[in-house]
Amino acid sequence: MSTKQTAINPIDEHIGQRVQLRRVMMGMSQKDLASICDVTFQQIQKYENAGNRISASRLFELSVALQTPVSFFFSGLPGHIDRELRNGRMPRTSVRDQFEDDPLSNNESLQLINLYWKLPTDAQREVVMKMLKALNGQQ
Repeated sequence: MSTKQTAINPIDEHIGQRVQLRRVMMGMSQKDLASICDVTFQQIQKYENAGNRISASRLFELSVALQTPVSFFFSGLPGHIDRELRNGRMPRTSVRDQFEDDPLSNNESLQLINLYWKLPTDAQREVVMKMLKALNGQQ
């Protein structure tokens, strides 16, 4: 039995991050998603952290549960990762490193977006947008 640890595949890491992104955007807890998919919340944690790979059938099930196409989970993969994998090399940097400064990778940003779109009218969304622009010195 080998004690050698394998590196996390950057594609698996990216897909896990996209699962988490969509789940948070929908205001869903790991427990909620786990219940829909008939797995434990710990399994969802492992998927999101790339501790466990997501099979094709499970990815499809997650896409249904999260009301998004399967392609959503692959969206935004950095081009250098695709090139390095095609050349038979594991990428030197993680996908996570590529998005450190991306405001959409922040849960607070996702909550804000989610709450914004839950406002019942266009007029309310317009008021919020005007307020945010005013606070940032924009007109």
